[in-house]
Amino acid sequence: MVNKVVGLTGGIGSGKSTVAELFAERGVTVVDTDRISHQLTGPNGGAMAAIEAEFGSTVVRKDRALDREAMRGIVFSDPGARVRLEAILHPLIRAESERQLCLAEGPYALLVVPLLFETGHYDALLARVLVVDCSEEVQRHRVMQRNGLDEATVSAIMAAQLPRAERLARADDVIDNNDGLAALTLQVDAKHRYYLANLVADSA
Repeated sequence: MVNKVVGLTGGIGSGKSTVAELFAERGVTVVDTDRISHQLTGPNGGAMAAIEAEFGSTVVRKDRALDREAMRGIVFSDPGARVRLEAILHPLIRAESERQLCLAEGPYALLVVPLLFETGHYDALLARVLVVDCSEEVQRHRVMQRNGLDEATVSAIMAAQLPRAERLARADDVIDNNDGLAALTLQVDAKHRYYLANLVADSA
């Protein structure tokens, strides 16, 4: 089992997945809560029976996976639906995250949680929090390009997340992702060396 856990977070389009991949390439175990959520809501996923019982068969596809479009429509039209969905998913995601962290080896692991500060569910597990940051203009452009969404939709998603300034104020460490892969790689290398030196020393 790992000695320490670093929480990785950032706003939508900041580049969390790319940063996580770079850490993984350096031998760090990465536990991604988004990936766990998709597994739980995939075909015959561990959350599907409870979701169907709560919301009905209209949110279940023929392959027994979550119909995300149908679920999104329910959540947007009924604010309480999001709370009920999260009440099903969050404990399952937390349990699976802890299970994977217990199986991880090495001096530290990376736990990727997009809404880390917003939920507060993982604070007790973390030795440090690493925020991936970029300008809001870059964020908006990346998400529009990646997801095919219009600017108003992306702005609404960003507005629903923690403000950038507050996210940065609560970070222990920051990686700037405004300048491309080469600059990003250098920063990941530096943070990896820092965590190897300092987290191991802290646990000794």
